[in-house]
Amino acid sequence: MRRLLTVLLGSAALLTGVAHAADKKAPEKPAEVPKAIKTLHDGFLTLDTHLDTPEHFARQGWSMIDRHAVAEDGTQVDLPRMKAGGLDGGFFVIYTGQGELTAEGYRKARDFALNRATEIREMVAAHPDQFELAYTAEDAARINKAGKVFVFQSIENSWPIGEDLTLLETFYKTGVRMAGPVHFRNNQFADSSTDPKGKIWHGYSPLGLRWLAEANRLGILVDVSHASDDIVDQSVALSKAPIIASHSGAKAIFDHPRNLDDARIKKIADSGGAICINSVYLKASEQPSPELMAALKALGPLDDEATEAQVKARMVKMAALKTQYAFPPRANFETFMASMLHTLKIAGPKAVCIGADWDGGGGVEGLEDVADLPKITARLKAEGYSDADIQAIWSGNVLRLIAGAQAYAKSVAGK
Repeated sequence: MRRLLTVLLGSAALLTGVAHAADKKAPEKPAEVPKAIKTLHDGFLTLDTHLDTPEHFARQGWSMIDRHAVAEDGTQVDLPRMKAGGLDGGFFVIYTGQGELTAEGYRKARDFALNRATEIREMVAAHPDQFELAYTAEDAARINKAGKVFVFQSIENSWPIGEDLTLLETFYKTGVRMAGPVHFRNNQFADSSTDPKGKIWHGYSPLGLRWLAEANRLGILVDVSHASDDIVDQSVALSKAPIIASHSGAKAIFDHPRNLDDARIKKIADSGGAICINSVYLKASEQPSPELMAALKALGPLDDEATEAQVKARMVKMAALKTQYAFPPRANFETFMASMLHTLKIAGPKAVCIGADWDGGGGVEGLEDVADLPKITARLKAEGYSDADIQAIWSGNVLRLIAGAQAYAKSVAGK
């Protein structure tokens, strides 16, 4: 529910203190996508590497099959909007916010993450004519050809693994094919890029190095988004298969610890990996006024078991606050594309992908939900990228990395 509250407030900066976005003047909205470009876009096999939508699966009254609206309930992904935006599938995230590094903390995190994995599988099982779990790179095209959405699974923050690395295989058997070691705070495996306490491991811990080796052995794609620069360097050097940054951006556009500098973008690309562009951490945000912060606090917390009706009621209250107070400005489509185009300049189209952090704080003016995705294709075409380049960006690069991780695992199986 933390991520839902982020979207309800219109800027993650209001909840986490992390700056998102930017411009003082009202941004111009990108032009509507021409019919020919929309047809071209719909012909690509498309995926997003970071969909936090599973956080809504257990919400009473909310369904992945129904069309929702950002303005009404804060969500950005559902089947009708995926179809409207030509999004064929992606990685549905098993996210766990960082907690205590204790036996009890590990137990609670494990149970929470396994339950989230179950919720993903139950959503798919409830709609077998519309969704199908994907386990291999080849599954994506097969499922798409059958007219269904392909559902890969990923772990954001491996804290739930605790100190028992056999749990990584348990998650692999549920369908997890990508995992990141860490989130906003340091944990038992690695340093985060954003822990206010600074480094404790200077990269991976001894247990984290074993986590990395186990991920390689199983064929799980290693994700370095949220991890420290040391983790990026060590992952490139030590991983037996190329790595991915599933939802990151260019530090040259906004100098934030969550973003990657040019040297590391190039390092990931040169090693065969890829950087998937995020729609947060784009520019520094203005701070909300004390009056606005007080009004937001007065709304009180939204319970983790909040129903769809309760969430919509909260949105009505938020709309009233937006009328009364000046909210900090948001990022816009041009800044998002600046991050992508800069990364493309450094890494090339064979090392860039898209992971906008939908339902996890992502979305900008002009790119509000997945229905707006054809705008990215239109802009890439306008910048002179070929159809082959754009297909690689939308899914080819990620599917290559999934296949590479699994090929390594197969090569060492039984040794």
